Amino acid sequence: MRKVEDQIKRLAALAGVVLMATAEALAQENQGRTTRRIVISLPDRKLAVLEGERVVKIFETAVGAPASPSPTGVFKVANSIADPTWYGKGKVVPPGKGNPLGTRWLGLSLKGYGIHGTNVPSSIGHNKSHGCIRMRNREVEELFQMVGVGDRVELYAERNPELDRIFGGVLLAQAAVQAAAQVTAQVTAQAAAQAGAEVAAGAVAVAVQ
Repeated sequence: MRKVEDQIKRLAALAGVVLMATAEALAQENQGRTTRRIVISLPDRKLAVLEGERVVKIFETAVGAPASPSPTGVFKVANSIADPTWYGKGKVVPPGKGNPLGTRWLGLSLKGYGIHGTNVPSSIGHNKSHGCIRMRNREVEELFQMVGVGDRVELYAERNPELDRIFGGVLLAQAAVQAAAQVTAQVTAQAAAQAGAEVAAGAVAVAVQ
């Protein structure tokens, strides 16, 4: 009995050493890796990777549909899985071409949401997801190598000065063009209505004479 207890103690001590060594190795790995930040602009449907204030790369994405919008706020990468398995209601899809998560999964600290690949690349650039951020498989594989667990992820529903700096003024220019078109349409409609009223008034005057 005493021998068994001694063996258990030795195994426990060995396990403790292994865990400490693993934790130290992970800490050293994280220290050696450059900390990066993911910034996602939902109205632009784009994702940027930053080191400090420097933009490393920008990717096009698909974001949540109107009925299932993507969340906003500040989160962290909670886990990363290569060739993930998709679990749906009564259905399990293994890694492969038919997997809705594509080839990579970066889970957020908000349960149920993440950044992942897709089996519908035509959805990229649109509001088509169930709330997650979709990317082309080759690009999410690249992102997978650029960031890691613990990195900050920011999702914004509206433009702000930092997003203007990161993503440029394209969205603002489009908004200005749309606003100008709306104003032009309103002015044209008012002018047409006024012209119609003047023609009607002239017709009434002629009839009276």
